[in-house]
This record gives sequence, C-alpha cells and structure tokens, in this order.
Amino acid sequence: MSEEVYHIPVLLKETVDGLNIQPDGVYVDVTFGGGGHSREILSRLGAGGKLFAFDQDKDAHENALDDPRFQLLPYNFRFLKRYLRFYNVKKVDGILGDFGVSSHQFDVAERGFSTRFDADLDMRMDQSAVLSAKEVVNTYEEIDLRRMLSQYGELRSAPKMARLIVAARVDAPIETTGRLKEVIAPCLERRKEHKILAQVYQAIRIEVNQEIQVLKEFLEQTEEVLEEGGRLSLISYHSLEDRLVKRYIRNGMFEGEPEKDMFGNVEVPFKKVGGLVIPDEEEIIRNSRARSAKLRVAERLK
Repeated sequence: MSEEVYHIPVLLKETVDGLNIQPDGVYVDVTFGGGGHSREILSRLGAGGKLFAFDQDKDAHENALDDPRFQLLPYNFRFLKRYLRFYNVKKVDGILGDFGVSSHQFDVAERGFSTRFDADLDMRMDQSAVLSAKEVVNTYEEIDLRRMLSQYGELRSAPKMARLIVAARVDAPIETTGRLKEVIAPCLERRKEHKILAQVYQAIRIEVNQEIQVLKEFLEQTEEVLEEGGRLSLISYHSLEDRLVKRYIRNGMFEGEPEKDMFGNVEVPFKKVGGLVIPDEEEIIRNSRARSAKLRVAERLK
C-alpha cells in the first residue's frame, strides 16, 4: 500500500528537521503508519545510523521498509523502553511522534473511526485488543459515559448524551455508528452536527485506545531513553494531547510545578526548541487533516 494512499505525512520536513539528525545516530518513529516520516529520517541517516519504528496496527505493517537500518516493532509505543532494550538499545538520539489517526484508519469504513460511514462500532487501533467502541457504548455506566464525553470530547451536552445512550440500549444494543448517531440526534445541533459528532467519536476513540494514559506513559519514558542533547519532535491534533506535551516539555510533569532549589532555580529534563509549528495554508489545502496539527520540539538536558 503506498504511503500516499495510507497516510499523507503531516509537517514532514519540519518534524524531521526538529530531530537534528546525526548521520550515525539512533532514532525512533513511534507512530510509523504509512512510513512517510520514517522514509525521511532514513534519507538523512548514513550507513551507520539506525531507525526503530513502532506501530500496533497490523495494517501499517504492509508499509514496512526494506532497509537494513530499519526495524519495525509491532507494539504500542507505551512500551518504548521495553522493546528498545530487547534490541540492546538504552539511549537514542531522537524520537518522533505523530499522534493523529491515519488517513487509512479514517477511510476504511469497517474500522469505525469516521463519521462518514455507517459501520460497526470498533475504533481499535490494535485490532487484537478486547475493548472496542461497542463495549464502551453498551456496557459503561451512565456516570462513566458522561465522564468520557465531557473529558475527552469536551462536550457540554455530555450528561444528556449519556442518558440517551443508556436509555436506548435497554431495547437493543447500539452496534453501529449509524445507530449511535440516531440515539444522540437530539444533541446534534443542525449547524454543528459534524463538529459534535467528531467530538463524540474522539471521546470514544480515546477511551477505547487509552490514548491519554498511553501518551503520559510514553512521555515519562522519553526522559530516560533520550541521550543528552537528543530531540523530541511531536505532533498533536487536539488540545488534550497538546496540553500534555507542552506541560511535559516545560516542567517534566503533567500537573503542578517543579520544585525550586534554595536559589529559586528549577531542574527540568527538557528545553523547548523554537516555537509552536503549524501547517501553512498550502499544506492544509493539500491535506485537510493537517489543519489541527501542532508540532513541538524539545531537547534533552543533562
């Protein structure tokens, strides 16, 4: 499957530039997908360089690159440190992450990621995982549905949506995206229907794939895995992820503030490199899914 069909890489040059590639360095692409970012990294590596890539979605493995410097690991990037150590790698020079859903996942109807199709409620990035959108919608208590829709979808109508879902599933399970849309129809304002549905899908997808917890676990490992002077180059697509990335780069923690020493100084693991990078109009025209992308780059301190 070609990269262009599977997924158009977002902020390709900017993200790989952010890694400050050393020809003989060791790098990690934790969201391989269609392989666009990985190809660009390999194009800048010398014969002694090495690239490891992670992707738990078996569909992405069809895009594996035939290059002796490349190794694709079929795992979730929350296990970054564990599987790098399996290959006797304790430190790397740069880590790239693009946390969006791939174009392929959106475009394959039966994966259940897109509001455009009536399909089974699935939304699993790892298709061997037990928890799917169907289980979430049909088994979660009302209070948990409300929390999910409010926290991950940032929906003001979360309480009403949760009540509608719980009431509807008494008669029959809610098994398809079309049926879910029918159930929550009273909450879909005519002019905002697409936006609200996208927020609902986002909330369920984050819950199914534990995306916030996975991102936190990953970020905490980068501090240990990156060499001094090594780079993080990370693309987020919604405010929940971007806030976590921004705070971790700034403070090395997700809540609170780092402690100051007796001189008022704080010790943090990273320093940011440059400012926030977003796609220009030309890229958004070429790839509409890039419009919400935010790139942040950081360097590992001592």
